[in-house]
Amino acid sequence: MMTMTMRVLGLSCGNPGGSAEILLIEALRAAEADGAEVELVRLDDLRLDGGDDDAEWFWEKLIECDAWIISAPIISRTVPGRLKVLGDRLLGPNADAAIIEGLLEVRRSGGEPAVPFRVDERVLRPRVAGFIACGGALTTQWKSLALPVMHTLTFSMSTAVVDQMVVEGAGTPRSVVLDPGAIARAGTLGRHVASQLGRGLGEAEYLGPAGACPMCHLDVVILRGTDVECATCGARGRLAGDGIEWTDLTLSVISMDERHAHYREIVETAQAHALRRAVVAERAAPYEGFPVTRPTPVSPQG
Repeated sequence: MMTMTMRVLGLSCGNPGGSAEILLIEALRAAEADGAEVELVRLDDLRLDGGDDDAEWFWEKLIECDAWIISAPIISRTVPGRLKVLGDRLLGPNADAAIIEGLLEVRRSGGEPAVPFRVDERVLRPRVAGFIACGGALTTQWKSLALPVMHTLTFSMSTAVVDQMVVEGAGTPRSVVLDPGAIARAGTLGRHVASQLGRGLGEAEYLGPAGACPMCHLDVVILRGTDVECATCGARGRLAGDGIEWTDLTLSVISMDERHAHYREIVETAQAHALRRAVVAERAAPYEGFPVTRPTPVSPQG
């Protein structure tokens, strides 16, 4: 049991009351029973059309939580596009812990960052996460891209993923309730998340299925001859006997080593391009004014 109340944010990315949300509620109830304060947000309730929408509202929810559990249906082998839109709006460089550390160091040294990213020190707060992907197919090929895409939502903030699960056979509305094992597994995931609250990357214990990669614990790899790259996080290895010998985990995007290197690359690229602004403007000019076809606005009904 926790000695202080910590917040677990649940993001439901499917139909309200659907199978993915049922599993999320089970996980949140388990975390709440272990002493966490829980909150459920529905992705469908968020306006993400740019400008004055709900992206910043959700950012505040995310930045103030100690953990988040994302539960999504599997659509076309992966997660709903709106979830990727949310990640594209809020995460990436603007929420990268290594980049925030670098920008803060520049400011402490009296300089001004070369790249115009938001600097929110709350990004550095330790967080953990859990993933639930829920699909109808019974075969693996229809589900294999769901968890890898969900990892793109957590590595930038150095959120430690402590458990992840994929549910199959829930192909009709709310039918996951016919699978007591899936319901129980979601509760276990919620307890796993609650047990690691207050810990960050490098401190939190991974409690989910092992997987081939020691960084993201997934099994999706790229082969180049006998060289192996984890397709989810970028860890490197090579085929050895009946398995993989992992040779360089520092290249994983989960690793702070790799993200510090990426920050240096971003800064160096920005500085080099700044010296060639005039060349960029000159060479880009011929592409301006190319005709664009746009949809005709629909007239309001009288």
